[in-house]
Amino acid sequence: MNISGKAALVTGASRGVGRATALALAKGGCSVAINYNRSREEAEQTAEDARACGVIAICVPGDVSDDEACRAMVTAAARTFGRLDILINNAGTTRFIPHANLEAVTDQDWDRIFSVNLRGPFHCARAARKHLEDSGAGAIINVASVAGIAGTGSSIPYCASKAAVINLTISLARALAPKIRVNAVAPGFIAGDWLREGLGPNYEMAKQAAENRAALGKVCEPEDVAAAILGLLTGSDLITGQTVVCDGGALVGRL
Repeated sequence: MNISGKAALVTGASRGVGRATALALAKGGCSVAINYNRSREEAEQTAEDARACGVIAICVPGDVSDDEACRAMVTAAARTFGRLDILINNAGTTRFIPHANLEAVTDQDWDRIFSVNLRGPFHCARAARKHLEDSGAGAIINVASVAGIAGTGSSIPYCASKAAVINLTISLARALAPKIRVNAVAPGFIAGDWLREGLGPNYEMAKQAAENRAALGKVCEPEDVAAAILGLLTGSDLITGQTVVCDGGALVGRL
């Protein structure tokens, strides 16, 4: 896909991977709708930075766990751009809970994490389906995680939700073919505010441990994940139902 002249909706795009992806799309000539839930000022800054690339950019508020909100943000994007070609399901949430502490996991944790991380991408894909089909070459990229492959991450519900996203990617790739391609990216440790806030004083130690495990000796920056997403969009048009791991070779490991 040539993304120049296309239009995209990126969920959870006020910071981190979502922001980096929105700006990468804008630099490629793709107009972007910046979804946010709480971080309005950061979302507006992302939209401003995208406009500086010469494209149209708007902010669309909404909690992806709410089906009506997803339909509203898709409608707003399609109305503004006159089209919608790309959906990036990046919005996510978690709670940091040691895996061995089963008693600390509440029903509310399961409900909130799955409603955002799994139902959210489904809601958005369903809402965007007609517009993506009308595009003639629609594409959806779900942001999963190596947590969904290795079962290691911020909490057991988070790991389970990302495993489900990988499965959802396969199911949607079948259901939406042949007009829409659906793929996923599974990042490893991503340097930045999200993990810094979640891990607190353990952040630097965890980052160093992740670097030591990785075959390439590095962890992801948000821009690395954005580049993997752009690769799936702009590379072969015959790739669908796949999950690309972007983790510096952490799952591969070192000798």
